[in-house]
Amino acid sequence: MNQTLGQKLTRTKPIDTSADHGQSLNSSGLARSIGLFPLTMIGVGATIGTGIFFTMVEAVPKAGPSVVLSFLIAAITAGLTALCYAELSFRIPASGSSYSFAYATVGEFLAFIMAACLLLEYGLAASATAIGWSDYLNNFLGNAFNWHIPEMLRSPMIVSGAQGIEFHPGHINLPPIALVCLCCFLLLRGTKESATTNAIMVMIKLAILVFFVVIAFSGFDINNFKPFFSPDNGAHFTGMAGVTAAAGTVFFSFIGLDTVATAGDEVRNPKRNVPIGILAALAIVTVFYMLVAVAALGAQPAYKFAGQEAGLAVILQNVTGKTWPALILAAGAVISVFSVTLVTIYGQTRILYAISRDGLIPKSFQQVHPHTHAPVINTAIVCCVVGLVAGFVDATFLWDMVSMGTLTAFMVVSLAVPVMRKKEKGRGVKGFRVPFGPYLVPGLSIVACLYLVFGLSTTTYTIFAIWMTAAVLTYFLYGMRHSRLN
Repeated sequence: MNQTLGQKLTRTKPIDTSADHGQSLNSSGLARSIGLFPLTMIGVGATIGTGIFFTMVEAVPKAGPSVVLSFLIAAITAGLTALCYAELSFRIPASGSSYSFAYATVGEFLAFIMAACLLLEYGLAASATAIGWSDYLNNFLGNAFNWHIPEMLRSPMIVSGAQGIEFHPGHINLPPIALVCLCCFLLLRGTKESATTNAIMVMIKLAILVFFVVIAFSGFDINNFKPFFSPDNGAHFTGMAGVTAAAGTVFFSFIGLDTVATAGDEVRNPKRNVPIGILAALAIVTVFYMLVAVAALGAQPAYKFAGQEAGLAVILQNVTGKTWPALILAAGAVISVFSVTLVTIYGQTRILYAISRDGLIPKSFQQVHPHTHAPVINTAIVCCVVGLVAGFVDATFLWDMVSMGTLTAFMVVSLAVPVMRKKEKGRGVKGFRVPFGPYLVPGLSIVACLYLVFGLSTTTYTIFAIWMTAAVLTYFLYGMRHSRLN
């Protein structure tokens, strides 16, 4: 209580060592029930789907065929950060991911700001993917039963129009709300059941994407890659400017790396499995992203992507001239994108759990059910907010905001590596380490993240500034006084 303001802002949290002793139920009350394979599938499930099924529609109009470079830049940036995540997750095997990493290294205030970024990232990512799921559901219903969901029941009230923000009273996007309710039901059943369900859906997703690549390559036309860089389209996305802008848009799809780390409190042998899970998920995701992006651009001219609903399904229908390939892909997307929404909501609840456990937000967020070990109130609140955003807000507003939250989180994680190394100096701590010392890879990761941040829109900066202001006020009015370290 006699700490100065500076000491309070920079105080760090001791690391929970229950994982070192192989405890099946750690000190926080969450059960260690997730193995390496389902953990890796959590990471894959949170990434593959968002960047491929949906954001091609947003990214290709900015970069044209050179969007392939956008995915590559995003993957390299994520790879640099993945190495930092792997080292920190070995030393800090706890829920909360980069929030917990920041709390143990750079201090409480920056950790709380990091938590606010993660909450923004996960909440909006879940809403955005649920909205995209609605498009594929409508495509599936149209091809299978020749019936479409009425426009008023599958379009949001708040949309981004040519003249700015538009309001459409009476409109609601109902399918995403239904999806979030299903995710809520699964998560309340318990983590082990949710992880198993997710692993099954991820395998279906990978099979569907292989199916897409094989058929799309049958209609491959190299002329679709000319001109490779986007010409001046009046939106300032010419050449590499378009590549940068598109990379910032698709980068949020690498949120899966962070999701793996959020499960630290519920993983068996986390010091081994979390680093391996992160790197394995990144490798799988990068291969599939590049294959699908090249196949899609080879099968369809870049100008056709703008405003296209259920884009991959439409590409297959155009290539084959038949509806059954599109039907199969849309059905696979309906099933597999469910897993993206599921794991991003899961990540959001575990971050709130970790913050509440530290006393920075009310205790109700850390209350778990005695039998399922699921944070019930926490999960219900998250699902309500995610469902409302998905049901009433246009996805156009969400993509770049998710990228901003992800990039900020990745920069703090990179910064935490040299700080952790300095704290451990002379202790002889063994385990996974970022190669080439504590500065080169983390430094390159921060530079790459800043490069992508500069490509985001002014509106994104404005909304992010408002969100950060609210986070700072919350910390000083509640978090600092109620912190367990106070």
